Amino acid sequence: DSNGISLEDLGEDMMNYELSDSSKKAREEHQAILDEFERKKRARTLAVPTDDGRVRAKLRELGEPQCLFGEGPGDRRDRLRYLLSKLEGAEIVPDEDEETESESEEEVHVQHIDEIVDSVRICKIKREEEFFTQGTLELLEARRWITRYSLPRARDRLRKQRAEYDLPLPQIKSVRKDLFTGLKVRAVNYSSYANFSSQIGDDRPISQCVFSPDCSLIATGSWSGHADRIGGVAWHPQSTLSIDKSVVNLASGAADGLINLWSLESDSPLGTFDYSWRLWDIETTGELLLQEGHFKEVYAIRFQNDGALVATGYLIIGLDAIGRVWDLRTGRSAMVLEGHVKDILEYSRYLYVFAAFGQINNSLSVSYQVATGSADNTIRIWDIRTLRCTYTIAAHKSLVSDVRFFHASLAFISEEDARGIKPTVSGLYLASCGYDGFVNIWSADDWSLLKILAGHDGKVMAVDISS
Repeated sequence: DSNGISLEDLGEDMMNYELSDSSKKAREEHQAILDEFERKKRARTLAVPTDDGRVRAKLRELGEPQCLFGEGPGDRRDRLRYLLSKLEGAEIVPDEDEETESESEEEVHVQHIDEIVDSVRICKIKREEEFFTQGTLELLEARRWITRYSLPRARDRLRKQRAEYDLPLPQIKSVRKDLFTGLKVRAVNYSSYANFSSQIGDDRPISQCVFSPDCSLIATGSWSGHADRIGGVAWHPQSTLSIDKSVVNLASGAADGLINLWSLESDSPLGTFDYSWRLWDIETTGELLLQEGHFKEVYAIRFQNDGALVATGYLIIGLDAIGRVWDLRTGRSAMVLEGHVKDILEYSRYLYVFAAFGQINNSLSVSYQVATGSADNTIRIWDIRTLRCTYTIAAHKSLVSDVRFFHASLAFISEEDARGIKPTVSGLYLASCGYDGFVNIWSADDWSLLKILAGHDGKVMAVDISS
């Protein structure tokens, strides 16, 4: 056939055939998979020294870091095996007691950046593996006490929420309208936020400010610190209410690695603890739990009001900032808060006795929200029931340094008189501050901006709302 092609010419035409871009990409991806399979196969046959000193020497010979942050001897040996598996013909020097010897010796050529990134990725994957630590009898008894403490409080909170659920919608709207009107504008019949007073608190920046439970005192922490910058201040829940001034009323933590316990009668701490995210018994000054689970420094921690959950936050340089919600009764991680693109610096646990009806479907939205502020200038609202972020607020023009929900002082109302209950305003709004110098008030209904409080000349590092 004059329009056909002979079988003799078919092979030559196939040699000159050009692949499309998509076909080339698919072939390259397939080849990369085969190369990775061969690398893993080669890695299993490598004899790598078991002595940590020899492993360090070999890494130094390859021009690699001898030790990465948080890396142990086993991780270091795996990193050496991975690096050598990418270098065909590389010599591996075994221990003297090893019978296996390498078959070839060639000059090693190292690709620095790619190999370091890959080794960090492998170490990160290994550190993400779940493991368990043997607990003490004191920790077991503490978990039982926390369970006995938190379950009745959760039951009382749910009982009140069910009572509030039956309230007439017009009554709820009226209460919310009065509250938000007062926040937006100053009026005779409404309470509002305005600059009431200014006080110079320290020569260095004020990093923390927290009202006492009865709102008669305010505790501040600054970068003057204990011996270094203070990053956290917390009142005892019964301080200024029922406990004596001579016992522990206040706790503070600083960058010097110490937690100091303070009375209201002395300027010297009653006790001192050290380091990390740990669970302490302040009566015995004993450590109950060293909770592992973060890769980097813990920068924020907040307890749920029931006492069952605690939220912590930390940062990884160059990677996403991660937070976690822990169940103190079991020691397990209940939720991972992953979504901020920079450091998580502050938490607000919205787990309190209040009712908040959504504007869309009038559903009760209480006791399951966590608010996190971050260096990515946003506030994220998390739902611990669905384990996901439900809303992101573009909160500030700079780093968000603190987030606080409003919690009103409420007494428990039993089922007998629950029909006379009034809608609570606790949790209906939150305040945030940032390095842009502003304090913003946000509605917890639709997360809209209600009011901007201006007046600071520099960065605002902490905010609190009296009850």
